Amino acid sequence: MAMNLRLGPDAEEAVRREAKRAGRSQQDVIREAISRHLGLAPGDSPGGDLSMLVSTGTVRAPRTSYRRVSKRVSLPPGVTSAGLLDRDDRI
Repeated sequence: MAMNLRLGPDAEEAVRREAKRAGRSQQDVIREAISRHLGLAPGDSPGGDLSMLVSTGTVRAPRTSYRRVSKRVSLPPGVTSAGLLDRDDRI
């Protein structure tokens, strides 16, 4: 279906930014947004919510890709993470 669509200035700028960031056409960005809103998109797009947060400027894109951490931190015996969070010296 072909149609004309008038967007407000904020939506127009957001579509332009996302299209430029993702290297896609504005039309493709709008199609995907409509499909997602209507629940027609198969699963999440690569990046999911992170893509949206980066495109709106809420967060910065990661500088490096995810890598698995090899060493884990262990708490001493008798110390729990809840105990670390429940402190009286906090304001």
